[in-house]
Amino acid sequence: MKLAIVLIDSPERDVSARSAKAVASAARQAGFDVIEISLIDDLAGLDKIPKGMVVLPISHGVNAEDGWVQTELEKRGLPFLGSDSQSSKNCFDKWRARQMFIGAGIKMPEAVRVNRESFSKQALAQKPYVLKILSGGSSIGTLIARDPLAVKQSQIDELFDMENDAVLEELIEGAEITVPILDHKALPVIEIIPPTDGEFDYDNKYNGATQEIVPPENVPADVQKKAQEIAEKVHRTMGCRHLSRTDFMVDKAGDLFALEINTMPGLTDQSLYPKAAAAAGMDMPALITKFVELVKRDYSI
Repeated sequence: MKLAIVLIDSPERDVSARSAKAVASAARQAGFDVIEISLIDDLAGLDKIPKGMVVLPISHGVNAEDGWVQTELEKRGLPFLGSDSQSSKNCFDKWRARQMFIGAGIKMPEAVRVNRESFSKQALAQKPYVLKILSGGSSIGTLIARDPLAVKQSQIDELFDMENDAVLEELIEGAEITVPILDHKALPVIEIIPPTDGEFDYDNKYNGATQEIVPPENVPADVQKKAQEIAEKVHRTMGCRHLSRTDFMVDKAGDLFALEINTMPGLTDQSLYPKAAAAAGMDMPALITKFVELVKRDYSI
């Protein structure tokens, strides 16, 4: 069977290319005939995909997870992996997703929507906070301020130069975990421990300096189970399909705070999703085979 693996141009193109390469390699190991398509300047590559061929849009960030490529695939009637265009739009917009989370009773950190002018007037900006643009991915456009007085104005300006609006969120101190979902069911929980005096930022996500522990060492089993249940609820609430990954903080009292959802999690050899799948006994070729089965099922191929 032939698969089309599509790489989309985005601010996260480097890590997207690594994900696409890893998926293509695993798909070939699983016995699939793979066509690799890179969309840079136009959409001509999508028009060359035969009807009925399963498409794996393995890319992250703007154009890849915000509903753009999903809309283009839907226009062409192509069956593809992942959430549909509307679900992708809702999940990628951090403020819109937040409203849907809260509406479903999912606990999140306290937050307000701000712009460059209103940011400094907020009470939340006077204590430890996280500031993140509405549509950033992979920690792009995210500022973690454990000491607000130490934050430079240039750092704030740089963030608002990327996007007009941002979410200003209280910083929850505790353990960071993430829960991948495969076909509406939670995979094992992963605990994320950044390097000492570092954050789980873009660099530390991919440079190997962060510890990613499955199962978690610092999170009780009952809290892990609850996180899995909440992640499944988030996946359903947002109308996601096939796969997702929800990030959480666990405070010192053991309370869970959902942070955000990713509709196309990283699939590189350093990524969290494949590690959780491996902990569940599924290597990359098996995982890609499962992805294809889910697409075939949902499109009646």
